Amino acid sequence: MEKKTGVEWKKLLWQYILFTIGSVIYAAAVALFLDPNELAPGGVVGISVILNRLTGLPTGTLMLCINIPLLLAGVWKLGLRFLLSTIYVTFFSSFVVNLLTPYGPLTEDLLLGAFFGAVVLAVGIALVFRAGATTGGTDILVRLLKLRYKHIETGKLFFCTDLVVVICSMAVFHNVNTGLYALLSIMVFAIVFDVVLYGSDTAKMVYVVSEKEERIARRIMDELEIGVTYVYGQGAYTEKKKRVILCAAKKQLFPKVKEIVKEEDPQAFLIVSSASDIYGEGFKDHFAEEF
Repeated sequence: MEKKTGVEWKKLLWQYILFTIGSVIYAAAVALFLDPNELAPGGVVGISVILNRLTGLPTGTLMLCINIPLLLAGVWKLGLRFLLSTIYVTFFSSFVVNLLTPYGPLTEDLLLGAFFGAVVLAVGIALVFRAGATTGGTDILVRLLKLRYKHIETGKLFFCTDLVVVICSMAVFHNVNTGLYALLSIMVFAIVFDVVLYGSDTAKMVYVVSEKEERIARRIMDELEIGVTYVYGQGAYTEKKKRVILCAAKKQLFPKVKEIVKEEDPQAFLIVSSASDIYGEGFKDHFAEEF
């Protein structure tokens, strides 16, 4: 096993700091806004809120129990590194939910609880996602679906999986109003989550002219999961034929693209422009505006 360098340890430490911050934010949304107002916004959180009312067991404990078999399923496709980070987030967030539960609710207004609960929940989960893990539960299911359907935005996948739980909550609580507020909550969640995770629709269009184009392209594809295209050209002065890298990167990923180029070839020629609309895998659906 290779020893980690100082830079790698710092990167790992920063990653777990983000996991911790995201977990606390996520747990606060559950314990202070959603659970005390009987709002079941889908997923493991929603299922746990429902079971809490039926069994009396702590919501955080139920979240952990439901997540364990899902974690075992997730490691098969997403790997051991994914499992370790997600185990940490799952256990820690469940613990914080139980810790914060006695202090809720921050508001008893269902509309405010649904709206701010969704916003806080989206921010927490998006931070965890961006750091490279999930909060367990349907997050794992969504990550598995993203491996197959990369063109579908994560927030929309969450909406589909959560809708079933919201419908069940209406039946269990015998209250259509809380169900509708929970539905509103997952709608807000889907919007805020995609904004925090993906940013706006604008992205950076990047051209890279380098003698090490193959190494740069491979790192961009492997580390950032960004598609790369080679544009074949010829230097006017040298008359040497070369492959120019062309790729479109979300705004939050562009600094990493720039870092990769700098690490591999400090002499590379980098051209960056803004793209307001991009259609295709990882961006907008070609047919999204027709519906």
